[in-house]
Amino acid sequence: MALDWTPGRLNSLGFDKPPSETRVVVAMSGGVDSSVVAAQLAEEGYDVVGVTLQLYDHGAALAKKGACCAGRDIHDARRVAEDMGFPHYVLDYENVFKDAVIDEFADSYLGGATPVPCIRCNERVKFKDLLETAKDLDADCMATGHYIQRKTGDQGPELHSAADANRDQSYFLFSTTAQQLDYLRFPLGHLASKDETRALAAKYGLSVADKPDSQDICFVPNGDYASVIEKLRPGAGEPGDLVDMDGTVLGQHNGVIHYTIGQRRGLGIGGLASPLYVVSLDVDKKHVVVGPKEALATRKIPVREINWLGDAPFDSQAEWHVGVKVRSTRPPAAAIIRPISATEAEVELLTPEEGVSPGQACVFYDEGSSRIFGGGWIWRGY
Repeated sequence: MALDWTPGRLNSLGFDKPPSETRVVVAMSGGVDSSVVAAQLAEEGYDVVGVTLQLYDHGAALAKKGACCAGRDIHDARRVAEDMGFPHYVLDYENVFKDAVIDEFADSYLGGATPVPCIRCNERVKFKDLLETAKDLDADCMATGHYIQRKTGDQGPELHSAADANRDQSYFLFSTTAQQLDYLRFPLGHLASKDETRALAAKYGLSVADKPDSQDICFVPNGDYASVIEKLRPGAGEPGDLVDMDGTVLGQHNGVIHYTIGQRRGLGIGGLASPLYVVSLDVDKKHVVVGPKEALATRKIPVREINWLGDAPFDSQAEWHVGVKVRSTRPPAAAIIRPISATEAEVELLTPEEGVSPGQACVFYDEGSSRIFGGGWIWRGY
């Protein structure tokens, strides 16, 4: 049912004009979240254009469940558009995706880092190239199914955590710039639970109402990172030594790419009084370095490529007292950020964290509210 609108009053997307004159491009993955966004906006009377990105060769993934942009998902997105009566386009972004996301993913692992390709995809593909495509289509804004909130503050749009902490995707969206945030809309961020989203899907009669959530990185079948990297970079799985922190050889491994900081299982070392964990990766020497759990504790973290969403310039003061997340599954921890430049800083955790790894994101949160101040990339371990 189209929303009522009167002149001088902003519509639900924040524009001073009727929904029928407000064009919105919806990034549709084929899943329930973005499908609900598109259906809801269409029902409210907006001029909706659905766009789905083909990000990789989906021919081999047609039968795979849980991949975000495989052939089945494109079909599902197209069906939602047909049922709700708005146009839908599929854009081939395979080359862009490979250059901007997949190649760096492989090279990061080869460098001993633990990358987060979903962040790079949002940053370099969805919120960059797709956003520009939306503007080319004369859209007033672009909407996505992400669980995060955009609120208007005294100095413009602000990024805030989702109302449902269990669904919050702020860790994966920290690199959203102020300019992008001005154009983006996140209609699901205020919902209390995923159950509400599925209820809306059922209300609109969407075929994807009961579709399972995506679990894996879309181009990594079954979570097997190593096999993907070996396919992209032949010879990447070269064996080497498993050593302790003093350099003593304890055994052999079948390739650095099979290990991540903090890993305990699968080391192949038995008969020890206490368990050992991967504490660092030396790619040049092909060493997987292991040590006791306490060796994983990190207090100071170097961060670069910082995207700052605070009201004052990042380097306008010596310290920022915030909460930070160094992994998506952990709650924000109290920290002090000390800027080195506008895009680099040292983050000091008030309580040491275990398993901090280069290649992961360090995301900044306001300790007194749901606001997100951006974040940066952890670029080497201590």
